[in-house]
Amino acid sequence: MTVTALIQGFILGGSMIIPIGAQNSHILGHGIKRNHHLLAASICTFCDVLLITIGVFGGHQLLTSNSQVATLITYGGIFFLLGYGALAFKAALNNQYQIGKQNHSNKTKIAVIITTLAVTLLNPHVYLDTVMILGSVGSQFVAHEKLAFALGTMLASILWFYSLALGASKLAPWLGKEKVQRVIDISIGCIMWFIAWKLYAHQTQ
Repeated sequence: MTVTALIQGFILGGSMIIPIGAQNSHILGHGIKRNHHLLAASICTFCDVLLITIGVFGGHQLLTSNSQVATLITYGGIFFLLGYGALAFKAALNNQYQIGKQNHSNKTKIAVIITTLAVTLLNPHVYLDTVMILGSVGSQFVAHEKLAFALGTMLASILWFYSLALGASKLAPWLGKEKVQRVIDISIGCIMWFIAWKLYAHQTQ
């Protein structure tokens, strides 16, 4: 049964993390530029592991019982996603790709840490997936099975984030082409704004 719980956690964790979202788009962008992409993947992984631990071992009950905290997180995430999306659209419209190559204008390590933490911790979907959904399912297990379920979900996050960062880095010569980057930035902007709209629509229901 412990192995079954591990597999269930891995499958459910993968289904939560693989769909394109704010974290994936962020890591993809850094992977293409080879700009501290493994650092970004490590931060996303660490935050996921921490939030999954909190959710599976009881934290989801605290979050669901405090509507004010949930509302604050949601609106903070909406404004951040709108701003992040606007920056992606601006890069696509202003043709900043050749300028970036000439000036080597990659973000500093500190900037990557701050933006990655913001993309993760100001994104309500992260809490919904890790703390609430995984936490709710994980609460149905007990003892070693609960631990196995949590480890399965964590393993899914670890493998996905590092695979995405390394894959984007390996494909950088193709993904880094001006036309491809413009499409990616427009896609990232659309994803960020769509998530923000979904959050707002859900909050105002």
